[in-house]
Amino acid sequence: MIHPTAIIDPSATLAEDVSVGPYSVIGAAVEIDSGCEIASHVVIGDSTRMGKNNRIFQFSSVGEVAQDLKYAGEESFLEIGDDNVIREFVTLHRGTAHGGSYTRIGDHNLFMAYAHVAHDCQVAHHTIFSNAASIAGHVKVDDYAILGGFTCVHQFSHIGAHAFSGLGTIINRDVPPFVMVAGNHASAYGINKRGLKRRGFSDELIQALHQTFKLLVKNRGARDEALLKVKLLAEEHRQVKHLLEFIEGSERGIVR
Repeated sequence: MIHPTAIIDPSATLAEDVSVGPYSVIGAAVEIDSGCEIASHVVIGDSTRMGKNNRIFQFSSVGEVAQDLKYAGEESFLEIGDDNVIREFVTLHRGTAHGGSYTRIGDHNLFMAYAHVAHDCQVAHHTIFSNAASIAGHVKVDDYAILGGFTCVHQFSHIGAHAFSGLGTIINRDVPPFVMVAGNHASAYGINKRGLKRRGFSDELIQALHQTFKLLVKNRGARDEALLKVKLLAEEHRQVKHLLEFIEGSERGIVR
């Protein structure tokens, strides 16, 4: 299961069924749970903790130190959940002390070739990072978000659940849940209707979210009147309430 050319630090802990390909390097205090497959020429940095059934393809760098000038060599961590796919040349970095010391990635995520997750990011579950999608430090990505190819996300931004970005999108603000954005810099174009249908959202709920989008994101009229209408919708649909709370709680402002 472990190729003789692989280099594994004596302090690393690997489950018995973990496979490690030729010329891969696994650093100190790494923990890898059962069912994981590490291809050839993969580097897994110190203090990386990985759950079950993850698959890492060749030439990925997982758990390297932060690209942050404030990083001073302090102990930091990368935590990865279960059932993630990490394709060729993906880079996932550990946290920093001023960011809480942890970069965290949940379960069932797909990172396509050349995707990048910087220090102190928090990636939830079932997300997709298309080829070369990159998020800067301290970014939060919620469940089922999809970043199109070559999307770049500014540090401290928040990508809401079920959001979608188009090819080559530059995001410098928060993206509300359920919303599609595209462009440089990003603009909001509507609700991610096709994605929501695939995930079982009813036509009624999608219409309620679309109405909320028009009232809160694109509306240039009276805000008080728009909020009243949205709050009525939120009483019927918890997803509308979530969208409203995300927009009202945004610290960076939202993409519009």
